[in-house]
Amino acid sequence: MPYGTIIHMRPESLRIQDYGIIGDCRAAALIGRNGSLDWLCWPQFDSPAIFAGVLDSERGGHWRISPVAPYRTERRYVGESNLLETTFHCPDGEAVLTDLMPVASEEYKRQTLVADHEILRQIQCLRGEMKFRFDFEPRANYGLERLQIRQKGGLGLQMEDSGGVYWLRSSCPLSPNGSGVHAEVYLHAGELAQFSLSHAEESPAVLPCMGEAAEQRIRIALEWWQRWAGRAQYDGPYREAVIRSALILKLLTYAPSGAIMAAPTTSLPERIGDGLNWDYRYCWLRDASLTNRVLLGLGYWDEAEAFLSWMLNATHLTHPRLRILYTAFGQNAPVERELSHLSGYRGSRPVRIGNGARDQLQLDVYGEVIDAAAQFAFHGRSFDRVTQKVLIDLGKYVTENWQRPDEGIWEPRDGRARHTYSRLLCWTALDRLLKLARQGAIENAPEELFALHREMVRRDIEENAWNESLGSYVQSYGRADLDASLLQLTWYGFEAADAPRMAGTYRAIDRELRAGPALLYRYKTSPPEGAFGICSFWDAEYLALGGGSLDQARCSFERLLSFRNDLGLLAEEIDPETGEALGNFPQAFTHVGLINAAISIHERKEGKRQLPHREEAAARPAR
Repeated sequence: MPYGTIIHMRPESLRIQDYGIIGDCRAAALIGRNGSLDWLCWPQFDSPAIFAGVLDSERGGHWRISPVAPYRTERRYVGESNLLETTFHCPDGEAVLTDLMPVASEEYKRQTLVADHEILRQIQCLRGEMKFRFDFEPRANYGLERLQIRQKGGLGLQMEDSGGVYWLRSSCPLSPNGSGVHAEVYLHAGELAQFSLSHAEESPAVLPCMGEAAEQRIRIALEWWQRWAGRAQYDGPYREAVIRSALILKLLTYAPSGAIMAAPTTSLPERIGDGLNWDYRYCWLRDASLTNRVLLGLGYWDEAEAFLSWMLNATHLTHPRLRILYTAFGQNAPVERELSHLSGYRGSRPVRIGNGARDQLQLDVYGEVIDAAAQFAFHGRSFDRVTQKVLIDLGKYVTENWQRPDEGIWEPRDGRARHTYSRLLCWTALDRLLKLARQGAIENAPEELFALHREMVRRDIEENAWNESLGSYVQSYGRADLDASLLQLTWYGFEAADAPRMAGTYRAIDRELRAGPALLYRYKTSPPEGAFGICSFWDAEYLALGGGSLDQARCSFERLLSFRNDLGLLAEEIDPETGEALGNFPQAFTHVGLINAAISIHERKEGKRQLPHREEAAARPAR
């Protein structure tokens, strides 16, 4: 069924791509095209959900505002913002639902009392007359607890759980009905109704006002997002897609700390009905470092510096050893466990919270963190002495540990191996530190030690990761498996895109991992999972970096853009047969890949020298 032709869609029939996201850089909510808010964790991204209908339409809880009559919908974000508009078209009328989490400048918040956390929903009848259903069914602690709703007169409706107090306020009368609120709202052309759900962890709570005050919060939030988007230093092709992706990355940044979340959801499946369901509501150093590099490339220095500061604080307790993922406040992610009471998205069980990858060894994170930090110097910034020492210590850790087997970028749970990508990023870590030392960005670095091990890692990869019979680099030493992350040998400057070995590797990946036009699997599985979003963008970027023609890169990239939903959002994976979104949604990793590929295409078109810190790869003789 094409977008915009939905009639009375039930919650259980919503596809992953039928959701949009709103947020305030502290938390996020998913709202279906049927007007149902089916996912919300408060007060922060990894808090227990109060609405989890996306994972169980019966027990998870939801907050739906939609017409009673049959309807079709259209959706958009208002300009370059994260304010979501859903337009309902009915035989007798038309209405627009505006959803947002209000945001404002720090100066405004110092001058005005604002709620700690708020979701504001406004439905306005544009034509004719319409009747709407209002279903509010909160379920605390991932659907385990039904909240008692108390009528508080003019203050609205109050609910409490162990995490704090919730207030539901509106511009029209609402009465609780057991553990929910159900009502019908009648509107004529020009009339509107407003609803506000706020949360406070401690008393006293600020209760948001309705009417003109609510409309002012909408205007202020719109201006805030548009000002942020307007700061982007990008004037190349596909600007709309780049800015939308940047807005998603900003939304997934936890403002109080600077941490960047991998995704706002847990347990949206990589295979429908299977057990590949993971909790991504944490800050993976890998994902966040790549996001940080993208934000720097777009000119967002404040966000990049905030992440670097967060990273230094978060890793202090284990320095120089890095954990794989952290909470928004820099703590160790919780132990992974299953929520057996939830049926899962379309029966995909188990539903998990926490993540077992927290105990893994993934050596590539050292290279990604150091490379992300190095971008500051490559963009003309300097490091203080503490940061310099941290970076040098990370480099020393790499020299002592790069030969260890690890779980690698894809976090398998069947043991460790000597992964080529992990070795590549160990090489990258040492390579960037040497460049920083030689340009004076870090002092007192053991350059001879770093240079010695950089060359040792290079020889190790060239001798052990190359499979002569395949004519390709391979995923791990001693095996013949391919991996789309091998395309990053070019991105990080280890191999030029047109070098014979890279050309052979690309041919092998194209032959073995191609999932469809422009789509790549990350590696082979049986049964196959979806095509991996960022790997598919790596494919387009490799072509732009010299592995193919500019037209080939554009064609691949534009095909990938067609898999975005109507709001420009992408999940972790794409079903090659149906084009449907799979995995957690929206996924920062995928949107990072989109931005990087667009920038590389732009630089190729402009004839700019791409990736200026990689001169060594281009200078090495072809093998």
